[in-house]
Amino acid sequence: MDNITPDSKVKRVAFHTLGCRLNFSETGSISKGFSDRGYDIVEFGEEADVVFINTCTVTDGADSTCRNLIRKAYRSSPEGKIVVAGCYAQMEAPKIAKMEGVDLILGTSEKYKVFDYLEESDDLVIKVDKSADFFGATTTDSDLGHTRSFLKIQDGCNYVCSFCIIPQARGRSRAIAPEKALSDARQLIESGYKEIVLTGVNIGEYEEASGTPLWRLVENLLKLDGLERLRLGSVEPNTITDELISVLKSSPKAMDHFHVPMQSGDDQILKEMRRRYTVADYRKIIDKIIKHFPNAGIGADMIVGYPGESEEQFKNTYNLAKDLPLTHFHVFPYSRRKNTTASRLENQLQHAVKKERTRALMMFGEAKLGMFAEDQVGRRHQVLFEKQNDKGFWEGYTTNFVRVQVESSANLRNTIQTVFAEKQLGTELKGQILH
Repeated sequence: MDNITPDSKVKRVAFHTLGCRLNFSETGSISKGFSDRGYDIVEFGEEADVVFINTCTVTDGADSTCRNLIRKAYRSSPEGKIVVAGCYAQMEAPKIAKMEGVDLILGTSEKYKVFDYLEESDDLVIKVDKSADFFGATTTDSDLGHTRSFLKIQDGCNYVCSFCIIPQARGRSRAIAPEKALSDARQLIESGYKEIVLTGVNIGEYEEASGTPLWRLVENLLKLDGLERLRLGSVEPNTITDELISVLKSSPKAMDHFHVPMQSGDDQILKEMRRRYTVADYRKIIDKIIKHFPNAGIGADMIVGYPGESEEQFKNTYNLAKDLPLTHFHVFPYSRRKNTTASRLENQLQHAVKKERTRALMMFGEAKLGMFAEDQVGRRHQVLFEKQNDKGFWEGYTTNFVRVQVESSANLRNTIQTVFAEKQLGTELKGQILH
């Protein structure tokens, strides 16, 4: 690393991002900083002068993946600087510090200051102080392969769900100013992105953090010239208001795709999780969405194997997921996270029980997404195409988030085409472009 200077060759940086869409938007902003400083962005696994790993710590599995990626980064770039940043870095800096090759450990706020620290020392640098500042983030031209753009409007969380470590990692809720959000969105549109996805840890807290209702921000974003599609990230069910649904319904730019965390279909478990809704509340919200968006794709997070969860309580979750028109299941086995309330409970379930319940719900979720895909056959869809797959078919997503593939000799990347869905392929669709 010491022998590499801007005069001898262009420096190279590789990124790997784990976790949520929020992390991807943050990596996008950081990668732009590297590009602006003359770095070439290369694929993770190629030799680089700097390897930046933006981490996640939602589950034990995420932690394990982070450690494996650090080892891979060191193997591919033994002379490069390895930067480990984000939520796992915030929570487990001492563990990471013991790993071979790590040069810089940055918490959830300090990762934006990476350039202040890169040249600071040849010794290991650890910066994990918490900050009350809001650091904005968007997808950028520097990102490899993205056509949908992510716009971060909120960070942190004021909820104290018993299982969740994210408030400890990211701090209290804070948000982007509405004017800055609109300005960032305009830049994304000018960069050629046709779809913007709003992201955050808990975007339903936007009003509490910014003083402006989420629906008002969405309304103003939908009015922007040049924006063709707007999609919301995960929104807590208790924060989905009638005004928000009405604003989304009023614009053809708003996608009929929602992500509404469920976590459990059992009221007692929801209460112990400290969730802010009941099963009846959740049903009401999903019914309201379907009333206004009859063909909506609806994703839901589900945690199985929470401490003390009985077979009957698991079946309540399974049956609620079965009864409701949920299409995209995001199933997680409960993961014991240090310093959370749930981690101190004595009635932890065995790994085998959690694994079996996770498998059962995931298999059902795949079947349900397949049925949803089948329902789309015979319809016309607006599809934003992203890439060619290894078989040469172009792939993209419908407004309600079903993957579609078509044959075409044209370059369809980042174009929106009208596609007639001819047949179902598992959880996907095969279609024909209509000219």
